[in-house]
Amino acid sequence: MTAGDIHAHMAELDDIPGTLIFTATRARQGYHLNQFAMTLMKAENRDRFRSDERAYLDEWPMTEAQKQAVLDRDFNTCLSLGGNIYFLAKLISTDGKSVAQGVSTMTDMSFEDYTAMMVAGGRSPEGLRSIREKR
Repeated sequence: MTAGDIHAHMAELDDIPGTLIFTATRARQGYHLNQFAMTLMKAENRDRFRSDERAYLDEWPMTEAQKQAVLDRDFNTCLSLGGNIYFLAKLISTDGKSVAQGVSTMTDMSFEDYTAMMVAGGRSPEGLRSIREKR
């Protein structure tokens, strides 16, 4: 695969509705956001974060949009700004929630409806499959 081919291939990933692929570009964009989230693995960091979230975030060279997304617990925006759900799970856990509870906030469903959908096998493969082709 040539460089041109790989860029065309990567652009195709943006055509998947409701899905953000964690690419190298997103990894670079979200590096500090994800590193912040990983610090929440230590109890003393979770305590510091909980005591003054803004001050803790200001220790990191994240963009203002990334910091605001964390403060708002807007995980969809965090993902669009380079966050990785596996790292952001540390933030969800810091809030005392299960990953399923946190991920359910990324849908337009209640936690109960989200859980029922997942137990039933997940989202239907029917429906919008291509943004560009509207099919």
